[in-house]
Amino acid sequence: MTWPQTIFNFLALSLLRLFAFLPYAIIVPFGYGLGWLAAHIPNERAHVVKTNLRLCFPSLSKSEIDALALEHWKLFGRSVIERSRIWLGTGEQIQAMVEIESAIPLGDRKPRLLINPHFVGLEGGFMALSVMAKERGWMGGAGLYQKMKNPFFNQKMIEWRNRFGGKSIERQSRLRDLIREIQTGNFIFIAPDIDLGPRDSVFVPFFGIQASTITSVSRLAQLSGAEVCLMTTTLNANRSGYVCRISAPLENFPSDDPSNDAARLNQCIEALVRERPAEYYWVHKRFKHRPPGEASLY
Repeated sequence: MTWPQTIFNFLALSLLRLFAFLPYAIIVPFGYGLGWLAAHIPNERAHVVKTNLRLCFPSLSKSEIDALALEHWKLFGRSVIERSRIWLGTGEQIQAMVEIESAIPLGDRKPRLLINPHFVGLEGGFMALSVMAKERGWMGGAGLYQKMKNPFFNQKMIEWRNRFGGKSIERQSRLRDLIREIQTGNFIFIAPDIDLGPRDSVFVPFFGIQASTITSVSRLAQLSGAEVCLMTTTLNANRSGYVCRISAPLENFPSDDPSNDAARLNQCIEALVRERPAEYYWVHKRFKHRPPGEASLY
């Protein structure tokens, strides 16, 4: 590790620790301000956000797209600052921030996959459920993660996420290891709404656009016998915190066609996004890879 990287890691960690213990009422507006700045400083992700919004909401005018993009950036900035509390705060702090509402009995050790779309509260829902599990003597859940480029923060993120008894499993792990984890009765968090390339993926519609979508949810459910439930963490009514809602199991899922199952999950996630478009992670290049012969959308 070079000395500039060491200094950056030290400063970033110090800021996270500072925000973790500042009053919540202070860090939220700071996050909004951070998001406002990100929206007004020219950068590649600002282009990605507006491109995604134009593709998914073609009926909106330019001014409506601009307004929605700004609101998204403010909520995204809030979520970035809130991660200091989620990763470094106490269990009590996390539970005060995220309320859990579940349509299923979470402590029965029944094999389940919890589909956790990329809303701004995603990380908080995972951690709040891990805190609850530790308090009640349940298994702490296991989340799939994409390895970070910064090895220092990759290791720190794993430590922070696992500190209440949860597990972090790299996305590239062997299928049989995931199946074994599911069959122990631990619930697995999966966020399938991200373009990971053509491997083990199919092109199915998302907002009417062909999107590269993983088929692993269907295959894992088929091989393990796990139920598949939706788990969404979104702002509560007065925006003072979040509600993590876990649905009843999807009926007749999986089917015998992984492509149809991937399309069905996209439809479910799209319906949720349409209810709260500003809270979705539009910063990702959801349509990065294209079917053969199609030009890039970005």
